Amino acid sequence: MSTLALMVVLLLVLVGLLLLGALAYAVYRVPRLTQPLIVALTGAGVLAALVTAVVTAGAR
Repeated sequence: MSTLALMVVLLLVLVGLLLLGALAYAVYRVPRLTQPLIVALTGAGVLAALVTAVVTAGAR
């Protein structure tokens, strides 16, 4: 896997973590957002699956 691909994956992970942190803060401040957070965490799981697929494909 090239250095560029690794940097792109790292950037994708960092942006995903930043978004999850923002969602957690939003739910902490406004508890009625708990249901949308579940949808967002499902999206984070999909993001993790996509990152895993990219890393696996790049390792071949």
